[in-house]
Order: sequence, then C-alpha cells, then structure tokens
Amino acid sequence: MTPQDRIDRLEQDFGPLLSDENPLGQHALLAADARGEVLSEAERVLDAYGLNAEFVPPEFGGRLSRMDVLGRVLRPIFRRDASLGFGYGLNCFFAAVPVWTGGNRAQREQAARMLLEGRRIAVVRHEVAHGNAFVRDEFEARPHPDGFVLDGSKAVIANAARAAGLVVFARTGAEERGRAHSVLLLDRTELPPDRVEDLERHTTNGMRSTEFGGLRVVDCPVPRSALVGGLGDGYELSLRSSLVIRGMIPSIVLAGGDTALRTVARFAARPRSDGRSSLDVQHVRDVLTGAFLDLLVSDCLALVATRALHLIPKQMSAYAATAAYLAPKLVAESMDEMSAVLGQQSFAEDGAYGMFQKQLRDLPVTSLGHAGSAGRQVSILPQLPFFARHAWFADPEAPGELFRLHTDLPPLDLAEAALLGDGDPLAATLVACTDLLEAAEETDDGDAEGDGGSALRFLARGFTVELDELRKVFVDMAPDDRRALVSPHAFGLADRYALVLAAAACLGVWREQRAEDDPFLADPSWPTAALYRLGRRLGLALPDRPASAEQRVLAEVLARLHGRRSYDLYGSALA
Repeated sequence: MTPQDRIDRLEQDFGPLLSDENPLGQHALLAADARGEVLSEAERVLDAYGLNAEFVPPEFGGRLSRMDVLGRVLRPIFRRDASLGFGYGLNCFFAAVPVWTGGNRAQREQAARMLLEGRRIAVVRHEVAHGNAFVRDEFEARPHPDGFVLDGSKAVIANAARAAGLVVFARTGAEERGRAHSVLLLDRTELPPDRVEDLERHTTNGMRSTEFGGLRVVDCPVPRSALVGGLGDGYELSLRSSLVIRGMIPSIVLAGGDTALRTVARFAARPRSDGRSSLDVQHVRDVLTGAFLDLLVSDCLALVATRALHLIPKQMSAYAATAAYLAPKLVAESMDEMSAVLGQQSFAEDGAYGMFQKQLRDLPVTSLGHAGSAGRQVSILPQLPFFARHAWFADPEAPGELFRLHTDLPPLDLAEAALLGDGDPLAATLVACTDLLEAAEETDDGDAEGDGGSALRFLARGFTVELDELRKVFVDMAPDDRRALVSPHAFGLADRYALVLAAAACLGVWREQRAEDDPFLADPSWPTAALYRLGRRLGLALPDRPASAEQRVLAEVLARLHGRRSYDLYGSALA
C-alpha cells in the first residue's frame, strides 16, 4: 500500500466530517469533547488501521520509513480531533523517539512490541525552565546494585493511566551541567503494583478528551537494563528527540487550521436571503486568503523539516525549530482573524460551526510540546553567528528533493541528525531562487517566472536583502556571547530569520513544482501572495499589493471547499 493509499484509507474510514449520519462526524466528536471523552468508535478505527505501526521503524515491523509521510498520516485525525490524534498515537510516538534515538536493540524491540500490540507508551519528562511545567515535579532514580530505585511524582502526564510503557526522564545525579538526568524504559506491567499510584486526572480547556493524569512512584526497583543510552544522557536524548518531534508540529497544527478555515469558508459562502454572502466583503475575502496562505507556508516548513531529516541531517536543526516555532504562530493569528468573520458563531460549541471553537481551544495545547516558542528560538539563536560567518551567501543550495512532495527519500537514520547545523542550504535556496527570477527577467524567460513574475522577483530580492542584513548583525556577534544571544533584540532577530526561512521554503517548493502536474502549485500566484504576507510581517519595502495573485488564491480556497480537498500542499480528497 502506497503512502497516499494509507492516507486515503484513513480519511475514508472516518467518513464525512459534516454528515449528521456519520457516527464519527462532527456532531459525535463535539459531544464526546463536551463530555471530556475520546470517541470510542474513532479509537476502533485507529485500532483497525493499526496506527501505532506508523510510529515503528520498518526493521522492527512498522511503517515509519518517511517522516513527511507520518506528518500526512496524522492529518486526517487532527482535522477531526486533536485529543484523538495526540492521546491515541502521537504521544506514543513522542515517547518512543528517545528509544529509537538512543536505545539498544533489545529496548527498541521492546518499544516496538508494545506499540504493535496496540498498547500505549507515555513519556514522563523532566522539567526545564522553558518546558511543559504544569506543576514542577519530577522523578529521581537512585543507584542500586541491581539497577535503580525510582521515586517521585508528576501531576500531568498524557495517558498516564492508560500506558503500558513508560519512558521516564529521571534525575540520576548532580553531575556537571546537562548530565543530571537519564532515560528509563519501563514496562508498567512488570513493576510492583503497590509502588506505582495513578493520580487524579486534570481537566484542560483545550484537548478536553485527552487524559492528563499523574503518577506517583515510591521506592520502586528498576533493572539496569531499563537505562536508555548512558547514565546522564537524558538531556542530550531530549534534544535529539526534539529534532524529530518538532518536524511533526506544523502538520498537526495546520490540520486543525484546515478544519477551522473550512468552517469559516463554509460560513462565508452561504447565501443570505438577499442573495448576497459574506464573500462580498473585501475583509472576509482577505481573511480567507490569508488563512490559506498561512497553511501553505506552514506546510512548506513541515515538508522541509521532515524531509531534511533524510536528506540533510547535519543541517536540519534550525529548520525543525523554525517549523515548530513559526507554524503555530501563523495558524493561531489567522484563526484569530477568522473568528472575527464568524462573529458570535465563533463561540458555538456545537452545531454547524462548533468545530471552529474546538480547534481554537485545542491549538495552544497541540503546539506547546515539551518546549514552547521561546525554547525553539533559543535552539536557533546559537547557530546564527556561525551561519553569518561561514554559510550565508557561501553554502550550496539545498537539494531539489527537499522540496518535492512525493519523491522517495533515503532511509531514515536518527543518529545522523546534528544538534547544531554546519551549514544553511535553505538560505542558499533563497538566494538561488532570487537569481533564477532575476535571470528570467534578463532573458525574458516566461516559463521561469510566469505571470506576475515581477512581483515575485521583487519580493524574493527583498528577503535576500533581509538575509544580508541579518548576516551583518550576526557576523559581529560572538557565538559564546550568551548575554547577547538571549537578549530581546536577539529573539526579534530569530523571528526575522524564521520568516526568511519560510520565504525560502515557499520559493523552493514552487520552483520544484513547476515541472509537476499541479497547476495551482506551479502558478507563481501563491508564493507571490505568501511572500507578500510574510514581508508585511517583516516590515519590508513591498511592491503594490498582488491583487490578481490573491484572487487566484481565494479561488483555490473556494474550489477546495466545494471540491472537498484539503487546505495544504497536497489538496488531498476528503471523505
């Protein structure tokens, strides 16, 4: 079964979201959400599909061969219910990544066996200054002749009571900075039951159906074989895992944004008694256009972040962090704009437009992860002085395969991913695309620039100039100047760099799609409108507003609404 076949099967298994006759439709999902329960019929669909196999590498019997495909497989689920997507499966993937990254073969086989048997694995993370500290508590593993003795509690753990496996980040000593924690892989069924206690469930405003419970462990013996990697490897394994996990964030937030946009577009397109509709208002058209552009930009970042793990693992660190930082920000802001179009219907928790409020509530929880936006910026900033000195305007551009939607990829090797990039080929792609557009102007090559190429050329040049401005700033900043790198000014510069990378990703995707058979993605209208929108965020000098390009994008919004296709790069058929 091809990746597309798997994605289509899952979509069809769930059935039409808007159908009142569908027991897995929005009426049933919203009712379950109001009760704080996951829809059991939906979990049975995922059982039958074998979703957990998507999180297991092929060498251990699973289907995790391409990270971009995993992001796409999750979208039919997250378009409907983030609680289902996160609670049933994605949290298991997050828990398993440290094992795939640093575990020995026996541990990987153990994790794979749990998942392929349909059981869940929960991750119990340590607390960091920028982390998911709902309550600041953690576990400690004291050395013991036969292994460790585990003590401690954590109040908020996704799937704490439902998980058979536990991946625990526990304090194992007060060694030098960054070596205080280790990772333990535990089978809860093998732990003494009187040493492990489930704590009360916590309710949340978003992802109401996800079980966020707690665990308390007292004097629990743990075998030495449970140690993943070496003693004190917890912090490094957490960082390495984040390289993988961050690439998934855009896919799950844009899936929710897809449903939000579809809900608002349906509201805006409905005819009123006077024959008019909300689409007659320019502001409404602008909001729908902008929301779709934000989803396309987010998907370009998702594509780059996930495919980079296969193609350029030594350079992908900044791209994963940028994708996880910027995509939730773009989607959240466009959802705020869409709420104004819905008006009072944006508060509805049931009925025809209730899915918008659900997606609005769920978004902050789905995008937080272990480290929020500040943590993602912090991982970008130390790399920028190096890029300024050695990479920008000097590196070769990224391979074309990075931007292609369907082409095969080299095997995934998580051990190859580097915490700090040794180059910035995506920035080089921005420069190369700018050169391409300017060369097309000189040779009157209409195929290279298409209609409206002058606006796209102007915008690409503006982002290239912005990259040069960043180079001038960071080349004078010492890589070890921690005070400068954590200043508000530096965080603002990291935000600007993220927007430059987003523009580069859009240009790379557009350039590689011109030879494909998708007329919309090959059209320069969408990158022109996307770069114009990103340029406004940056405060760049802009050309006249690309009205015809935006009209083309709006036409695609309505065509996908009526043609039941997804609002991402793939335009997949919906049930």
